[in-house]
Amino acid sequence: MNQTTTNDKYSLAERLKRVKKTRWIRFSIVALLYIGWTIWLNNYYVLFGLLLLIDIYLTQYIPWGWWKTSKNPVVRTVMEWVDAIVYALVLVYFIFIFVFQNYQIPSSSLEKSLLVGDFLLVSKMSYGPRVPNTPLSMPLAQHTLPIINTKSYIEWPQWEYKRVPGFGKVKMNDIVVFNFPAGDTVAVNYQQTDFYDNIVYREGKRLYPNQINMDSLSRQQQRIVYDLYRNAGRKYVLSHPEEFGKLIYRPVDRRENYVKRCVGLPGDTLQIKDRIIYIDGKAQEEPEDIQFFYKVEATGNIIPAAFLHDELGLSNEDTQDYQPGATTFYLPLTKKARNTLLGRKDLVTAIDPIPTRPLHDLYPQNLYTNWTVDNYGPIWIPSKGSTITLTMDNLPLYERCIVAYEGNKLEVKEDGIYINGQKTDKYTFGMDYYWMMGDNRHNSQDSRYWGFVPEDHVVGKPIVVWLSLDKDRGWFNGKIRWNRIFKWVK
Repeated sequence: MNQTTTNDKYSLAERLKRVKKTRWIRFSIVALLYIGWTIWLNNYYVLFGLLLLIDIYLTQYIPWGWWKTSKNPVVRTVMEWVDAIVYALVLVYFIFIFVFQNYQIPSSSLEKSLLVGDFLLVSKMSYGPRVPNTPLSMPLAQHTLPIINTKSYIEWPQWEYKRVPGFGKVKMNDIVVFNFPAGDTVAVNYQQTDFYDNIVYREGKRLYPNQINMDSLSRQQQRIVYDLYRNAGRKYVLSHPEEFGKLIYRPVDRRENYVKRCVGLPGDTLQIKDRIIYIDGKAQEEPEDIQFFYKVEATGNIIPAAFLHDELGLSNEDTQDYQPGATTFYLPLTKKARNTLLGRKDLVTAIDPIPTRPLHDLYPQNLYTNWTVDNYGPIWIPSKGSTITLTMDNLPLYERCIVAYEGNKLEVKEDGIYINGQKTDKYTFGMDYYWMMGDNRHNSQDSRYWGFVPEDHVVGKPIVVWLSLDKDRGWFNGKIRWNRIFKWVK
């Protein structure tokens, strides 16, 4: 008969006297770690958890190890496995939430700095881990459980945003993992697609095919047109569930994870002119592996696949526009790759930048700007505590910050702007915001398309590539990129 069984007949004082010295030592170590964790969280309600630890290690009123005395060997074996699995899941949960998590590069938006198939170790300690909005969740699952295809989290309780102290803050040119800002509302059949711009706005505009000359309209009139598109698109999506699926809302920490480079900090004024980023009027140094699309004029000689892949570092996706024997095509190239290709006079005659045109889907969609991906802004990035004067010219830039990220009600009436029922032309921001862009500048969905990244969306900083798999190669043909394993992210 074990201690758990015999303890039933003893008082609290007698139970404590019977505790072995080794258990007191183990309890002391665990309790000190728990108290330290509580102080770090700055949430002293968590100290009530000490009562549970006291019972587990000392008093044992709850028969935690009841199965150890079972006469049924099957029960003992099964419970041993359950005990080990539960312990492992709890440990993984805490590591995943507070220390680091794994992240796999899914797209080419950061090439060639990070490649599709890179597996990253993301440090949450770099910027301070967030206390989860949805604490009751399965470890290692972002928002959906595989196979059964259900939510990986319980929606209640939902805690407010809080970030505990870390090693520092987001710095210029940091590569950052964050939750997709526009990912609060999701159409189940298009979970990877921006609901607001690439679904609702697109469908609404399709319902009104006649082109409207925005140059002839005032800002107020332009807003009416954009609201018309959005409202019509939303009604269409809601009325066609067979096409778009159910609409669901995701808390901040359950939105898709993205990874981009921070190119603008809170309080900065950012502008892109002829592909160069300017901060407060000063040109910024470009990352070493930044990449743009170029128009390639070729001789017609076949460019060897090995040269494209090994020498230029291009994937099959990068070269899909190239057909053997073509004399004009487009390739995404770094400065080094462009110079290497230009050196092959037997293959190419010229490599020129491609002109970009104004796009309707750049941020913010409800502001007529004529901006392009290569010529964008200027745009001021909000900082916590800063106050701006709101006008019909800048309202589209900051409306989503005010409403979606900081939870205010905003209305535009004939006599002005109302926030939470009060007429005002001022707003003070409650959070810091960042501007994120990919290094593959012409193939990156980033802040140019969906705007600012709020501080409560920041997950962590990628530290190292621990595995890299080339999707274009087989396991016995160079699939593992050995030269990238344990490569530091910079």
